[in-house]
Parts: sequence; structure tokens; C-alpha cells
Amino acid sequence: MRVLAALVGLAAALMFAAVPASAQPSRIAVSDPAQYVNPFVGTKPGGPDFGHGGGAGNTFPGSVAPFGMMQWSPDTVLHQHGGYHYDDNRIKGFSLTHLSGPGCSDFGNIPFMPTLGSSPVSNYTFSHANESASPGYYSVGFTNGLRTELTTTTRSGMARFTYPAGQQASLSVDAAKAFNAASGTITIGSNTMSGYTDSGGFCGAGNRYRLFFHAVFDTPFATSGVAGADGKVDKSRKSISGKSGVLQQRKGAETRKGPAVTSDITPLAASAFVSFNATTVTARVGISFVSLEGAQANLNSEQGSRSFDEVRTSTRNAWNTLLGRIDVSGGTDTQLRTLYTSLYHSLIHPNVFSDVSGQYMGFDRQVHSVSGGRAQYANFSGWDVYRSQVALIALIAPSQAADIAQSAINQAVYGGYYDRWTVANGGTGVMNGDPLPIIVSTMHAFGATNFAAADGLRRMVAGVNDIRERPGWLQFNQYGYVPTGLPDVWGSASTTLEYTSADFAISQLAARLGDSATAENFLRRAQNWRSIFESGSKYIQPRNADTSFPPFSPTQENEFVEGNGGQYAWMVPYNHRGLFDAMGGNGPVVSRLDSFFTELNAGPTKNKAYLGNEPTLNTPWAYAYAGAPYKTQDVVRRALTTLFTPLPEGIVGNDDLGQMSSWAVWAALGMYPQAPGRAELVLASPQFPSITISRGNGRTITINAPNASDSAKYVQSLRVNGQSSNRAWLPQSFVANGGTLDFTLGTSPNTSWASAPGDAPPSFDVGPATPRSGGIVGLANKCVDAEPAQTTNGAPIRLWDCNGSPAQQWSFASDGTVRALGRCMDVASSGRNNGTKVHLWDCNGTGAQQWWPRPNGALVNPPSSKCLDVPNSNSANGTQLQIYDCNGTGAQTWRLP
Repeated sequence: MRVLAALVGLAAALMFAAVPASAQPSRIAVSDPAQYVNPFVGTKPGGPDFGHGGGAGNTFPGSVAPFGMMQWSPDTVLHQHGGYHYDDNRIKGFSLTHLSGPGCSDFGNIPFMPTLGSSPVSNYTFSHANESASPGYYSVGFTNGLRTELTTTTRSGMARFTYPAGQQASLSVDAAKAFNAASGTITIGSNTMSGYTDSGGFCGAGNRYRLFFHAVFDTPFATSGVAGADGKVDKSRKSISGKSGVLQQRKGAETRKGPAVTSDITPLAASAFVSFNATTVTARVGISFVSLEGAQANLNSEQGSRSFDEVRTSTRNAWNTLLGRIDVSGGTDTQLRTLYTSLYHSLIHPNVFSDVSGQYMGFDRQVHSVSGGRAQYANFSGWDVYRSQVALIALIAPSQAADIAQSAINQAVYGGYYDRWTVANGGTGVMNGDPLPIIVSTMHAFGATNFAAADGLRRMVAGVNDIRERPGWLQFNQYGYVPTGLPDVWGSASTTLEYTSADFAISQLAARLGDSATAENFLRRAQNWRSIFESGSKYIQPRNADTSFPPFSPTQENEFVEGNGGQYAWMVPYNHRGLFDAMGGNGPVVSRLDSFFTELNAGPTKNKAYLGNEPTLNTPWAYAYAGAPYKTQDVVRRALTTLFTPLPEGIVGNDDLGQMSSWAVWAALGMYPQAPGRAELVLASPQFPSITISRGNGRTITINAPNASDSAKYVQSLRVNGQSSNRAWLPQSFVANGGTLDFTLGTSPNTSWASAPGDAPPSFDVGPATPRSGGIVGLANKCVDAEPAQTTNGAPIRLWDCNGSPAQQWSFASDGTVRALGRCMDVASSGRNNGTKVHLWDCNGTGAQQWWPRPNGALVNPPSSKCLDVPNSNSANGTQLQIYDCNGTGAQTWRLP
């Protein structure tokens, strides 16, 4: 009960928090934000099925506490991956565990099904007119008059079954049913049931978990027995073990299953079947992933003797505590419902996984314990949530975020590496990239620092050489990219970009921890996107191991993950400046973005935005880096108001454990955490006239925008802590310290605000902030010289007597290039072999033009890992330079400006 009690205590603390005078709302702020939450949002397809988990949010409407271990929710016969399809009027049971918004199915364990009569049923029908849901509560009345009400604490739940008079009141509880293949055992007492279930298999992966449960009823059983697959009740037996089959066939761990299907409605596998001499029956249920004793202790600790309504009220209060961390004034009913429903969905996962005792099951299948007052968390939709959901948690709940970050590290401690997508106490390997290091680094950046960050960093660095964590790691480390054709890699180009984002986040965590060598190394690695940037097409493209580029189209999905080449072209969120310069500058970039956003959810077959899925979520904010933040303001608001609505069909793609919903929250706030592993916020415009963000650590962010509306979305001016600002972003210090933003908004764009190059959000590259120029002196005190007589590409770069001419004046630029005579030092054909010549070439943003000055005087080309070298130490004038294995000789020692 520690977590729930802590949330209630935080609510009381917030009630008495001081609010600056400038932050006072124009009307009474929302006192019960839970009233605006509609848990049915996302349970019905809201967009086309593009083959990435369907066009629905895949959420569930049942009861869950914030980050709760138990999610007690109805399961319809027509199955979506959250367990519930709004268009089906048949419920087959109320299972104890769910995932909100996944693209594959897991959990759905131990369904309870109240029935009328003396035998089990497969399902009952209902009408939405007799159904309701709110944070911490769910209720449905079946057509036959039977009503089920559910509420939960963090690790337990209560059900209240109301049976029509004159009917036999019965109930089945199946310990061997889940959304995937399961087995289990159940034992019946006089008014109790207990047992466990084993299941797993998310997206066809091999993850397995065991869930224990203990149920206590307020009414003794009038009759009791067990039933297996044949559905016949045997009243002579009080225990049963059994197993059930898989819900549906999977396509494997490299993709997410598509639309809803009719699920297995075989009623039982290993079920208790009991009846009552009562019309109202209350069941109290505790669960644990550790032991039966843990389930009992969780139940007793979190519920005690409280009534159903007391538990329901307490959990609603806990939700109001967290939802109230974002307190708004003004706005329409639709805006409020969209905001608070999105925030609600953002705070369901990850889930508390440790018992009230602190015990939890580790990835090594051994029991471990967290220290007092902390919790272990599980269910990391890594590939999805690293983009903005974890930053939102850290923004408003840094204490919980620190435990979540430590939990990710604990998974690596006991599993041996950071898995990409984890369920309960196992990794699944689903999706691609290396997202958990980004999650840990981002939460640390947002101030959730109370965890073993140094240990986490050490394991991140080790993980880049672990094929379980990074398929294709060897080639990525050798070439600077993941080449095509590797059998264990899904989407070589996407995987390269995912690894560079992870490397950037690692570099930032290392810098905050004072490890400058690791920070510099991984910042260099983060620029490996340049190794797959093709300077002719100006797209990021798949690349072969021999450095050649295969035929490419921006609409191709091959070598990309749940998107296409045009959509992944923008996925360098930490260095848009470098990317945009490589693309030709702000003008061409803005034109490309304008075309891109002529559709907002086009799917993966067009070179348009696909905001119903994760890979393009950062793109609306990219305009701010190209001098056109007013276009960010427009696209963000259009996406928020057209792709997110407070209706069952209000999410156009999988919510992915809160990621899509978190994007909507950030959009309503008018800010976004663009760079992984950092806490700057790129600005759009706020949707509400007044917003107060209470961070949960005593810091407050106040946003005033008196004229805000869906049409008044354009920033005319901004004051930050009372000072006029022309910057389209907020520094990390603002997030850390809090402060006040005063927006003046209008219905027409102000094209000059924040349009100057110095107003753009920061990009993070590898060269000096202020370029430095001068001669590069090496062997025999001779200088690196660009052949001045050859003015076309390919002019040799050679050794020559130092003469101070422009051909020997080299500028070390902020993008990691070395320039003379208006062109860049370039490795011919991006070669990696010893002896590859170095020449002058038009600057094009590719990895062949990256150079890393090392303390020993070497000048390294990172993609090839080779050094600028004088062939055979030949100091004669005109000797063309090459790259060669770094060896520390005088032929590779340079004095730099």
C-alpha cells in the first residue's frame, strides 16, 4: 500500500502548494480532473489499419490505479490487443491483467465470469447504455440483469457482483486462461480461491511469467467445484490444473499483429465454479508475481477492511493527485476530455511489479527486493515510450520516474542486457533499436536522479557490444552503420538511426555524470547517421556493407521499421541543424516538410506524415529548427485536434502503453522533449488559457496564454520569467527550476517570431561551437595542403611546404568537418580500406567528411576508424594523404589550429 498512500499524501501536499500571483487562473481550476477521463477512448478503431497493430488505440476500459500491477477489465469476444473491442456486445470474462495499447497481445490472466445458473457460460451480451468507466472504476450490466462492478488498488482489486433476484448466483474463475497460451492451478476453500497461472509469448516471443492470485469472498460458497475444457462441473473436486491454447497465431517478434479477431470463446481451461445464496457478492483479489503469500499480503495491506466504495474513492483520489499535476483553466469540454484522458493513458504503464514487501521476480527468475519505500516496475514498451511518455512521467512524477529508471537497470542486472520491449520479468526482443538506455538517460535529464545512474551507464556502454541488445552491433561499430543483409536485423536503416539516438542519450548521461571521455566518444557515434546519408538524393538510405547504396525510393518500407524512407528521413532529433544543412538548408527543408504534412496520418506507403505511429512523432517540431516555428504551431494543433478525440475511436493507432497519448499531452501543453536524453523543450503553443504544471518536487511551471483556442494557435510574442524571448525552445534549466511563460497568441502566424538562426532550439554536433582556422602541420613540419590549381571535386589533399596560402588554411567547423577553399576534407568514395585517398569535395554532410582530433595528434575519420596518414612517411611535396590504421607514428601526428 506504500505507493497508493504516497500518492494520496502527495495530493494533500499539492493542495497547500503556494501558487505565484501571476499563475492564478482566470477561473477555478479543475478540482476533479478524473471527471474528464473517458477510459473507453482507444477501444474502437479510429484510423485505417496500416498493418502495425490495427487502427485502434488497443486500450482497455477497466479499473487500474496509477502504474497499477492489477488492471481488472472486461474482455470481449471480438479481441483487440487491449482485450476489449467497443463494437462487440459480448463479454467473456473480466481478467486481472492487461496492457494498454499494445500491438500484440499478452496478459488477460485469470478471467472472472459471473453467471446465472448451474453451469459455466462462454459470454453474455450487454449494451453500452448499461456500462460506465472512470479512473479506478468500471461497471457493466448484462442483458440478463447481472451487474459487475470493478475497482482496484495498486496490487489488488474488488469486484461487486449483483445478481437478479430469483436466479442462481454463480461464478467461474479460470486459472489457465489468458490472451496467449496459459496453464494454471486453482484451489477452492469455503469462501476463498487461490492459485497461479503461467503464460507469456508477447508477439510470439519466448517471455514467460507466473502470476499468483488469492481471492476472498464476503459470502460463503453454497456449492463449489471445478470445471475443465468440457465445461462440466465436478463438485467433488476442490482443485484443478489445466492449460489453454494460444488466442491467435503470431507473425513473430519482428512485427506487430494487425486488426481485431474473434477470439477463442471456449469457456474454461482450469476453472473453479461456485454459487452463492446471495444477490450481492463482493470478491477481494490480490495478485503477485512472486508468491501466493505475496498476493495475500498485497490484498491485506492495500485493502484491509475498507468497503468497495472506499477503495473506489481512494483510487480516484490517487488518480486526481497525478492528473492534477497538470492543472488547466479555460478550454472546451472536448479539449479537457482529450487532455485528461490522454494523461490518464500516459500514467498506466510501466507497472508496479514488486509486492508490498519489496520482493519481485527478476529477469534471472530469482526473487529480489527493492529498498524500503521504493518499487520495481515492469512492462517497458521501449521502442515506443522513449520518445515522449517517459519524459512526461519524469516531468510530473520524478519520484516514480527514478524507480522506473532503476527498474530498467535492474532488468539489465539480472537479465544481462537492456532488452527492447519487456513484459513482467522477461525480455521479448520485440521491435528494434536500443531504447532502454534512452529511457534511463531521459528520466535522469528531467530530474529523476535518485537511482544508480553510474551503474546504469556502465551497462549501457557494455550493451553496445552485445548482440542481444544490439543486433548488428559489430558492423555498426566497424562501419558506422548497420548494413543491409544481416539476418538478425530488422530494418537496417531504421536500426542505424535508433542506435545513433541511443548513443546520443548515452553521451548525455555520461556528460552529466562527469565521464567526459565516454560522453565525447558516444557523441561522435551519435553522428553516424551521416554514414547512411546519401548526398545525391539527400535522404537517409539503407547501405550495403561495401559502402554502395542499393536502389532507393522514399516510399520504400524495406530496411525500415513500421515506416518508409521518407518518414525516417527526419529521425535525427538531436541534430536537426546538421541534418538540415546536409539536406541543403532551411529553404529546401521547409519545402519538404510542407509537402510531408499535406497528410497527417498517411500510413507507410506515402512520403507523408504518419502520426498514427511512432517514427514521425518528432517531425512537427522540426520546423522550429528551420526558422519556421509558426508551422510547428499549426501542424501540432491540427494533429492534436484531428487525430485525438475523447471518443472510443479517438486514437488512430496503437497507444503503445501511453506513448501516443503522451504526445497529445505534450501537444496540448505546447512543448515537446525532442532530443533523447535531454530536457530542453521545443515550443509550439498552449491549447489552454492557463496551465500549471506541478512537478511533484516543489517546482512549478506556469503557462499563461489568455487568448488560447484551437484557432488562436500562433505565437505573437513570449515572455519567459518576465523577460521577452524570441526563442522557440526552453532550456533544461527552466524545466529543472520551474518558471512562468506568458504567451500572446493570435489567429494569424507571426512569421518573424523565433525565425532567426540564433532562435532555433539547440542541435548537438561534434565540432567546435566557434570554428577555428589555421594550418595543419605534420611530418617534417610540412602542412596539409589542398591542391589550389584544381577547383573541381577530387582535388588531392597533400603534404606541402607551409606557405600560409588559402589552400593551407583549414577551418574546423561545428559539424565535425575540416574545410579549405570552400570545400571539405573527404575520404574518397567513403572508403574504409588502408590507403584510401583523401581529397577535397563539396561539403555534403556525409560520414566521409567527419574528422575527430585526438589528444595524441591523430585526426580520425570515425566511420572508418582510420587516421589521416602520410603514405610511407614520404615527406616529399605533393604526397597525397590517405587513411590508414591508427598507429601513433609521426606520419599520423598533426598540430592543429
